[in-house]
Amino acid sequence: MIKLVYCISKKASLADEEFFRYWENVHGPIGARIPRLRKLVQSRRILGDAHQPAYDGMAELWFDDMEALLAARRSPEWKASTEDEANFIDSGKVAYFVSEERVVLDRTNEDSV
Repeated sequence: MIKLVYCISKKASLADEEFFRYWENVHGPIGARIPRLRKLVQSRRILGDAHQPAYDGMAELWFDDMEALLAARRSPEWKASTEDEANFIDSGKVAYFVSEERVVLDRTNEDSV
């Protein structure tokens, strides 16, 4: 599985809730239409942490392999998603990378202690 990860920051003109609402309700469905996309996850920062976050959120786009990712990038749906980013993301504060996940520890199916 190939995972494309975007770390994103909101436009300064947007309030937090306005940014999160747009990202989930408008941009999310646009991104979900990208062909060959297997999984789309939006992770938003949580207020109240003592550490100042470097980004407001992280998006993970999962593909079967690099060929699927490259095909997706050529699609009109990818173009529409990229164009929509200008509505809510500060393009100067984005990190982007393609990765393969290596699980070191996974206790998600265990009961809480």
